[in-house]
Amino acid sequence: MNYSTQADMANFTIIMEFFLMEYSSIRELQVLHAMLFLLIYMAAVIGNFLTITAIVTDSHLHSPMYFFLSNLSLLDIGCISVTLPKFIVSSLTHNQTISLLGCAVQIFFFIFLEATEIALLVAMSYDRFVAICQPLHYGLIMTPARCIWVATSSWLTGCVYSALHTGNMFRLPFSGSNVIHQFFCDIPHILKVSCSEVRNTEYVLLATSSTIVLFCFGFLIISYTYIFSTVLKMPSVEGRYKALSTCSPQLIIFFLFVLAGMVTVLGPLSDASPIQNLLISMTYTILPPFMNPIIYSLRNTKIKTALCRIIKMEDFFP
Repeated sequence: MNYSTQADMANFTIIMEFFLMEYSSIRELQVLHAMLFLLIYMAAVIGNFLTITAIVTDSHLHSPMYFFLSNLSLLDIGCISVTLPKFIVSSLTHNQTISLLGCAVQIFFFIFLEATEIALLVAMSYDRFVAICQPLHYGLIMTPARCIWVATSSWLTGCVYSALHTGNMFRLPFSGSNVIHQFFCDIPHILKVSCSEVRNTEYVLLATSSTIVLFCFGFLIISYTYIFSTVLKMPSVEGRYKALSTCSPQLIIFFLFVLAGMVTVLGPLSDASPIQNLLISMTYTILPPFMNPIIYSLRNTKIKTALCRIIKMEDFFP
């Protein structure tokens, strides 16, 4: 360790807990926030759970596309459960503190689930590419064993990637303010109170992972470019509509994910107002898990049919 790092460490105070931002000092507004986000949380969890149930119970949905979709829905349940319940409880109990261990757990699972989702989006785009551009080889390429291997690899990759980041961020003490200008332990805010050695290592990890993410996004864009060029060459209007209906929800989710990532990178840290911080964080923590089941249920006839069969309300979906 060099002398500058030793000097920095001498000024460090051991932080054992963080204080999450309170978005209003008015008790009535705190309760209103809690009730509103409780409804959003329940809607997201129920919507994704119904999607998983429909896929598991309906034999017509036992295909690679819906297998990956069920994994995506499970990830969405996990993503929104990592951050929102703590915010709801904090608003109701007027207790904004979170322990150092609790913060580390939040960050680990948040990175783990988001990284796994990127890998699954790549797998889903490849599935649609093979189904539309190489339909005669689809059964040979997208075998059940290969799909399970891809999904398992995505989850394991996300776990290892998250462990590297979380282990680096929490391996040394924190200095400065323990106030986090967010309703959960957000990575930029944690790095802001980390020592320079941790930040430098994290920037190297982020630069490496950013390259991988850009490669994944490039693969997604190329895949969908080939898909749409193939669809436009189809002679049948019905065939074009059917092909687009199977890949357009994934494309919408992909752009939603990209939008969330851009907001995360470009959003301010502490200079923004509490409401602005809340809206920014909602874009990448709440909006995707809430919107994904809506996008798929409205755009996919098979899932709508399976959901109708589950809830016994044939007239609910026109």
